Amino acid sequence: MQLSVVMPVLGFLLMVFSLSNIPPMIVGLIYGEAEISLFIYTFFLTLLGGMSMWLPYRKVRGNMKTRDGFVITVLFWLVLGLVGSLPFLMMDAPSLSITDAIFESMSGLTTTGATILTGLDDMPRSILFYRQQIQWFGGMGIIVLAVAIMPMLGIGGMQLYRTETPGPVKDSKLTPRIKETAKALWTLYVALTVTCAIGYKLAGMDWFDAISHSFSTIAIGGFSTHDASIGYFQSPLINAMTTFFMFFAGINFALHFFAWRNKTASHYFKDSEVKGYVLILSTVALITVFTLYASNTYGFWTSFEYGLFEVVSIATTTGYSTTGFSVWPTFLPLLLFITSFVGGCAGSTAGGMKVVRIMLIFKQGVRELYRLVHPNAILTIKLGGQPVNSRVGEAVWGFFATYVFLLVVMFLLLMATGLDIVTAFTTVASCLNNLGPALGDAYSNYQTLPDAAKWILTFAMLLGRLEIFTLLVLFTPVFWRY
Repeated sequence: MQLSVVMPVLGFLLMVFSLSNIPPMIVGLIYGEAEISLFIYTFFLTLLGGMSMWLPYRKVRGNMKTRDGFVITVLFWLVLGLVGSLPFLMMDAPSLSITDAIFESMSGLTTTGATILTGLDDMPRSILFYRQQIQWFGGMGIIVLAVAIMPMLGIGGMQLYRTETPGPVKDSKLTPRIKETAKALWTLYVALTVTCAIGYKLAGMDWFDAISHSFSTIAIGGFSTHDASIGYFQSPLINAMTTFFMFFAGINFALHFFAWRNKTASHYFKDSEVKGYVLILSTVALITVFTLYASNTYGFWTSFEYGLFEVVSIATTTGYSTTGFSVWPTFLPLLLFITSFVGGCAGSTAGGMKVVRIMLIFKQGVRELYRLVHPNAILTIKLGGQPVNSRVGEAVWGFFATYVFLLVVMFLLLMATGLDIVTAFTTVASCLNNLGPALGDAYSNYQTLPDAAKWILTFAMLLGRLEIFTLLVLFTPVFWRY
């Protein structure tokens, strides 16, 4: 690890993040709230902290190695979780402990959406806006934003981009220069957010709720400004609008970029992962709607509205709710929860294991069954008509095995803190998938969980956001050996 490379980049990223305190200040001024002082303090503390890291090395020029990219990414998310917790820690009501403040901050930044806060409808709007905003920054990744302007530091940004971008394949670039790639992603991200906010406004939200919910919808975060989440609005039109944008944000942003640049939607229909994504959502939605209607839980149209909304919300790991799906009949709550393990497409803001990984695991399983009948056959796995490199298949199985192992270990640790089986399993899976909602004692919020459980779940959020290996590699001796 090169301190002369890591420290100025980390400092610069913190200085960039300090600017996130300005919009909540403006909101506080508009509504005349005293909480504006929290963001003033946080702004200067973050800015000065970043400058203290950047200034001593500002004239040093060096080449960033892949190892430096991993260190910067992990350190930045850890430091960001601490700095992001300051407004929550300093606010008067509700008064939060250090554990709760960091949990809420990390949940927002990793777009998990698990919360310990209640009484959102009565909280200061500046705090609510800040809470929504950190999900928006975390959705695409502040590091990808910083990569767009990294050349001013004299340091290349490809190593950061590769460690930050979600998905099993991280070497593809939308444009020849990585700076232009990051700019293209963020331009598209902002454009989708603006479009979503306007859509919410036209559907009946006021501007504050429209902008706030557009942040967490496009980021697939799930935080809301109301305790009842999207169900607060009691609007089929808003439900439909939210369903569409959750579904859209769960698709690979590279496809959005190509569709935008080429003015055509043909890429969506040709992409095998999108086909798998639509197939999974459609199948689970049909089962859910049919079961709700057949069990007389709701009428047909209400079953369709609520069923489709909850399926898209949980499957994309957004975590919004319109109704209490945990009390739905028979197997539906568990079915929806299991769907979150799949998540959205690679290259989207969704969590989970990603559709493309599940498709590859399924195809490899089918291949092994075929080999039982034809052991000498040479079988090639294809995705979208193209053969998949064996190295990718190995990486997918390695990811899956590590994911399951960590899930089991953290599940047992949570049970050791006193949680029951349902609460322990669903909370760790929810945080590892960056979903948010859970079953059992944590269905409404995570406030009542022991502090030890919250720290384990905070670690699970970070693992999920960085797709496990980016974080775990720092714990291997070989990483530090050379």
